[in-house]
Amino acid sequence: MNDISESAASNEAVEWIVDDAPVAYDRALTIMEDRVAAIHANAAPECVWLLEHPSLYTAGTSAQDADLIDPERFPVHRVGRGGQYTYHGPGQRIAYVMLDLQQRRPDVRRYVRDLEEVIIRTLASFNVTGERREGRVGIWVDRGGGREDKIAAIGVRIRHWVTFHGIAINVEPDLEHFAGIVPCGIKPSGENGTKLGVTSLVDLGLPVTMADLDVALMAAFNEVFED
Repeated sequence: MNDISESAASNEAVEWIVDDAPVAYDRALTIMEDRVAAIHANAAPECVWLLEHPSLYTAGTSAQDADLIDPERFPVHRVGRGGQYTYHGPGQRIAYVMLDLQQRRPDVRRYVRDLEEVIIRTLASFNVTGERREGRVGIWVDRGGGREDKIAAIGVRIRHWVTFHGIAINVEPDLEHFAGIVPCGIKPSGENGTKLGVTSLVDLGLPVTMADLDVALMAAFNEVFED
């Protein structure tokens, strides 16, 4: 676990940490729980932790059993964050965001919208237009021809006004692994016959590295949360 260069982070109250090797999900949960408690106790600074996980599925508090299509493919972790089933794995940047909203703005809806804005601005750095969709969690890309693909997921939990869990942006994961679930409960056919799927930056033809994504993500985070 390594600190990100402080010269790249203008939001000085927030500690940025990057893990270069995949982090086991249970270990990540334990570390987050401990950090959230420390932030609440004013014993540690706010933190954004950037990492990848080994391939796995997570089930949020709204997960439906029928949406787990292939339960034998990867381990399934049931967690306390909001949302439904999500895939995590190599090539996907996870950002676990641990902020004290009591010291910032105690507004959960605004916080979620700010996370969406961080993703949208990050994608814009690579000339990708990420969009919100009413009734659909996450950020979407219009592929044309009546097709829209999800490129980023959001799942948050808040305890004593301290946030944890966060966002996942698809850089270059194996998109076939999403076939083992109904991602976030979104069926392949959406409103008005729109075809719904999953994409990534590399799938869109952009040779973006994880390091490239991290730089853009940090800049977007600082813009949004300093505002």
